[in-house]
Amino acid sequence: MKVAILTSPNQWFVDYAKDLQLKIRDSVLFFEHKNLHESFDILFILGYHKIIEEKYLKLNLHNIVIHESDLPKGKGWAPLFWQILEGQDEIVFSMFEASNGIDNGNIYMKKRLILDGTELNKQLRAKQAELTIQMCLEFIKNYEKYKFSKPQVGEESFYKKRTAKDSELNIEKSINEQFNLFRIVDNENYPAFFYKGGEKYILKIEKASDEKVF
Repeated sequence: MKVAILTSPNQWFVDYAKDLQLKIRDSVLFFEHKNLHESFDILFILGYHKIIEEKYLKLNLHNIVIHESDLPKGKGWAPLFWQILEGQDEIVFSMFEASNGIDNGNIYMKKRLILDGTELNKQLRAKQAELTIQMCLEFIKNYEKYKFSKPQVGEESFYKKRTAKDSELNIEKSINEQFNLFRIVDNENYPAFFYKGGEKYILKIEKASDEKVF
């Protein structure tokens, strides 16, 4: 079975994509879809931020995306983080076939990620990547079980793209009330911040017992 992995360069999932490549014998890792010139049985599209033209999708038997919501609910941007902000600690991951629409392809499988409520951004990303990799490997291992996809069923909803301004804290609220926001902010790229007396203040958060992850 010919397998390829496609991810965007210079972003958080790259090291995990390399790890997945090592786990799949003879797989190939790409950082640009326009470099895809041959057909694959499976193309895993993970953490990739460009629109892929149909002519590239047609090259492959399966073009697989994993989205961190119970599709068709939660289409769009950063579904894991939006759901954490909503207070959810059980997140459904949907594996589906890529298409021209917004997260509307047929479903191959769904799995659940259980959170303990203490994870910060790096731990959340690590758990997200771990389940993503598990799902990819399971799809290959049990291909006969998962190769037939099913249409999405239910009412769809959408999340907007998160930007740096979404990390703003409300100084009238307690830390406890805003802890889920602290959990998802990125200390380097979009840290928590607030305004006071005409000045902007930036807050960074980490666990005292923070373990090393990618």
